[in-house]
Order: sequence, then structure tokens, then C-alpha cells
Amino acid sequence: MQGRGAEERADPTDAGPGRTAQISRETRETKIELRLDVDGSGRAEVSTGVGFLDHMLESLARHARFDLTIEASGDLHVDAHHTVEDVAIVLGQALDRALGERRGLRRFADATVPLDEALVQVVVDLSGRGFAAIELPFGGEMIGTLPTEMVSHFLRSFAVEGRLTLHVRLQAGENDHHRAEATFKALARALEQATRLDPRIADQVPSTKGAL
Repeated sequence: MQGRGAEERADPTDAGPGRTAQISRETRETKIELRLDVDGSGRAEVSTGVGFLDHMLESLARHARFDLTIEASGDLHVDAHHTVEDVAIVLGQALDRALGERRGLRRFADATVPLDEALVQVVVDLSGRGFAAIELPFGGEMIGTLPTEMVSHFLRSFAVEGRLTLHVRLQAGENDHHRAEATFKALARALEQATRLDPRIADQVPSTKGAL
């Protein structure tokens, strides 16, 4: 997932005070500026050129209580693939950087979220290992200008770059918009819980190995 043969410039900065990260990434296909504060209040300013993706990322920030700013431009005259994938890559990298050594994290969390007839379960483990198991079928090919196949691809790219284990299961649902939105809200709620700090292990990495 590193530029598909194109030259690129990736310039992640060190996390600043608190659990924050700022990343700039530019390839021949996309240019992305992203800022993340894990300990935010849910504020989001997102512009990717893919309207439904913006809506999902704003929902993710709101319900995870992350402050998130994304300014992305890409080769949308080709299709949305590169833009969606690269935003997922940078968001995952930012989360990984913001969490640092992951000391004091609750680490594990799950959330099941309804949206009308749709019901989606998301389970996360901030394990330090990137893995995703996604069972999220859609009925159509597009939601607005976002190909539905890119929802699962976004989630996998995010999990790999964020070095987290992610399981997604569609429990019920008929409307594609509802399926996708319930997924991002469930991911948000799971991340909000998993990234919380447990004062009982404030100086410890939550692993018997001593590292994640």
C-alpha cells in the first residue's frame, strides 16, 4: 500500500504533547494532510472530495471523541479508489503514532450499533498487529460517489496501518447507507473505549510480552 509504483513523500511528524499526530503524505495519486487528537471532543473538518467518505469520517470522529482534520485531494477523475485507500492509510498511521507505546490503554473493546434496520458489531484490539476480518456485504455498487467495495478496503487499510486487530460483522440490515454508517459508528465507539487510559496500569503496556 505504498504508492503503487509512484514516487511519494511521506512526512509523519512526531506526536506532540498529548496523544496527537500530524501526517503529510503526497504521491502521484493523492495529497493528504491529516491531524488527529485522540483525546478530543469529536470535532471534525474533513474534505476528501468523496462526499459519503467525508460523512463517515465526521461520524467516526464525533462518536470516537477524536478531533480530526483531513484535507485530501486525489485522482477522482480516475475513480475514488486511491483517495479512499490513502486516507485510510494515513488515518491508521496517525492513530498508531498518537498512541505511542500504548501504555495504559484498555486495549480491547467492542460495540454493536443499530441504525434503523441495520445492526453492526465491531471488535477491536489495539494489539500492535494489523489484521482485519470483515463480513460486511452490500446490495449495490455505490453509495453516492463511494464504491461500496471500498468500505471494507478502507477498514482493512486502516487496521493494517493502525496496527490493530479489527473484526466487523453485519448482524442485520437492508439499506447500504445504513449498513455503512452503523459500521463507522460502531468502529468509533469501540475505538473510544479501547483508547481510554486505565489509571491502574498507567505506566504499563497492556501485554504480558511488555510491548505491543
